[in-house]
Amino acid sequence: MSEPDDIFGGEEAQESDGGSKKRGGGIGNILLPILKYVAIGLGALIFIVTVSVITYNIMNRGGKNQTVVADPSSPYVGKRPEFGYYDSIGSITVRTRDFPVSSTVTVDMVIAYLAGDQTASGELSSRRFELQDFVRRFFAGKTAAELAPEREEELKKEILELLNTRFLDSRGARLILFRRLDVLGSDF
Repeated sequence: MSEPDDIFGGEEAQESDGGSKKRGGGIGNILLPILKYVAIGLGALIFIVTVSVITYNIMNRGGKNQTVVADPSSPYVGKRPEFGYYDSIGSITVRTRDFPVSSTVTVDMVIAYLAGDQTASGELSSRRFELQDFVRRFFAGKTAAELAPEREEELKKEILELLNTRFLDSRGARLILFRRLDVLGSDF
């Protein structure tokens, strides 16, 4: 064996072509390495994304939220909005709709609205007597069992929804508070 070019027929191929060195087209020689590197890059990108997604799902345990705020006084808990309070409804006493023996309900309700909401404040003030009638009718339409202490949150949600959807134009009521909610003469 003489030289490495002789093994591949390098010099003999040149001599058979009339002595001139002939190679493939210029674009073919450049395009092949570029396509090779693009393919390697795409393969690496797909591999990295796949590994990242699998690792994230393993660490996140299939999408369950692991962040639990146990301390409500933590500085990372969102700030509660400031409220203005409408408390001019007063104390209202009515009888429940229980039959044959009804109970007496005394309620003193406060409606909270956002502190800067002048529309809600004005509307609540202008509808004072209508609000008193609303509270009287609402509690007179309930039974003593529906006014049990364990159902207080449900009552607040129901009143808030009724006020914002059927009673107030501004939908300004944000929170319902009871200063007093006494049900007397009931065996619930």
